[in-house]
Amino acid sequence: MELHQLRYLVAVADEGSFTRAAARLHVAQPGVSAQIRRLERELGEDLFDRTGRSVRLTDAGAAVLPYARAALAAVDGVRLAVDELAGLVRGKVSIGMVTSHPVDLPALLARFHDDHPAVEITLTEDDNDALVTAVLDGRLDAAIVAYGTEPPAGLTAQVVTDEAIFAAVGPGDPLAGRSTIPLSALRDRRLICLPAGGGIRSILDDACTAAGFAPLVPFEAGTPQALVRLAARGLGVAVVPETIAVNHDGVVPLRITRPSLRGRLGFAWRTEGPVSPAARALRGQLAHFDARHSRSSMA
Repeated sequence: MELHQLRYLVAVADEGSFTRAAARLHVAQPGVSAQIRRLERELGEDLFDRTGRSVRLTDAGAAVLPYARAALAAVDGVRLAVDELAGLVRGKVSIGMVTSHPVDLPALLARFHDDHPAVEITLTEDDNDALVTAVLDGRLDAAIVAYGTEPPAGLTAQVVTDEAIFAAVGPGDPLAGRSTIPLSALRDRRLICLPAGGGIRSILDDACTAAGFAPLVPFEAGTPQALVRLAARGLGVAVVPETIAVNHDGVVPLRITRPSLRGRLGFAWRTEGPVSPAARALRGQLAHFDARHSRSSMA
C-alpha cells in the first residue's frame, strides 16, 4: 500500500469520478484507475461501485476512507512539524471571496507570495453563506465575507469596511423628497438587491423578517453599482452601501432607520481548530491589512 494510492482513493471518493479525480491530481486518468485496482487487489475488496453513471464507495471503501484521510493528514503533519522547526513556511492556503468586494486582493496575494514563495495559493468565489460554511468547515483558511455588527459564530474577522446600508431611488420616485425612511416604508415596494446569500441581502432579509414582512425583490444584480443604475431608471428601490448611494448622481440616497441597518465586510477565519503554518502566516498578514488600500464599498 502506497501513499499515492490513498491520495487517489480520497480524490475519487470526493469527486465521484475517476476523470475528475485525475484532473484534480494532475495525473492521467488510466493511472488513477490502475492504482485503485492495485489497492483493491491488495485489500481483497472492491472499494468503488463502478456500475452506475457515477462512481460510489462500496461498504469496504466507506470503511477504508477515514483511515486513508487520517494517514494522509498524518504525513502532512510530519512535514509541517519539520517545516516549523526549520522556520520554513510551505504548503497551501485557500482563500474565498464574495463576488463584489473592495479589497485589492491581487496586491495582497502578491505580497504574501513574495514573503512565502513556497506556499501554493488557491482562490474561490462564492456567495456569502457558502463562504462562511466553508471557513467553518475548514475547507477555506480565510474568506472575504459580509456580515452585520458581529461576525458569524465561530469566526474571527478583520474589518475592511463598516458602513450604513441605504436605499436609493430615482428622482421621480415618491420617496425622492425624503432623506430618511423607516424600514417599514420598504414593505410592498419593488426592491433591487444583491442575490440571496449575499451579505447586505442577508442583513436586509433578516431585518424584514424581524419587522414582520418579506421583501419583494423582482430585480437582482451582482454588484451594488448595477443596483443603483436600475434604481435610477425608476425600476424600484435599490438597497446598497452608503458610499454607493451617496456617490451616484442618478439616484436620491435615503438612510434606512427604525431600525438602522449596518454592514461590515472583512477577512474572516475560523476562531478554533488546527492551523497550518501557511494559514497562520496568512492570518498574520490579514490582521495587519490596511483597509485604506482597498477600493470603494462593501458588497
